[in-house]
Amino acid sequence: MSVHSNLKFLRKKKSLTQETLAQAVGVSRSKLAGYERNITPPLEVLLLFADYFKLSLDVLVREDLSSYTEYKLRELLETDHFLRGRNLRILSTTVDASGRELIEVVSQRAKASYLAGFADPEFISDLPRFSLPFLPSNKKYRVFQVDGDSMLPIADGAWIVCEYVEDWTRLKDGDRYVIVTEQDGVTFKIGYKRHPQQQILLCSANPIYPPFEVDFEQVREVWKYRLCIS
Repeated sequence: MSVHSNLKFLRKKKSLTQETLAQAVGVSRSKLAGYERNITPPLEVLLLFADYFKLSLDVLVREDLSSYTEYKLRELLETDHFLRGRNLRILSTTVDASGRELIEVVSQRAKASYLAGFADPEFISDLPRFSLPFLPSNKKYRVFQVDGDSMLPIADGAWIVCEYVEDWTRLKDGDRYVIVTEQDGVTFKIGYKRHPQQQILLCSANPIYPPFEVDFEQVREVWKYRLCIS
């Protein structure tokens, strides 16, 4: 594994001290020093480093980044690649007997566990699922149950069909999205990109709820609203 040398290489590439990087991912400086020498971090810590450097876990663990050319390294670490989904994002899904992707249903009750389980095939396979033959088969869809009155006239308890968005640079200002973030979990809002593309402004249709900004590095999934099933 190249994870030890990669952590040290990436830290120095970004001109970070061990103390700065350790604080950023929530580990002690002494643990980070061990990880850079010969101690293999546990999976949950590896994921923290992968998220911080915006790399896939496979690249962080297996690739020798110090052997990359400057161009290839810059391309790999470029923020735009992260937003466009060119770094690995795991989307767990279910299919029917013929291999056609099914539409999983995330109820208000399931939303509480979705942030922890959205990448877990076992969690996704336990969700109710169905198919809508009139939807294009080359897209991935998921149904979320609306919680609250922030997106009126779509009422509390309504079911919304959403399309998976891989390329976050193509978010359109004023469209409605389900955004899954580390801080807020599953949120249904109207989105507006901030420039440079580091944040998205999330607004409610109901004006009593104030808008708020979310850093793209906190985003885990984006789903575009397509239709409502009352």
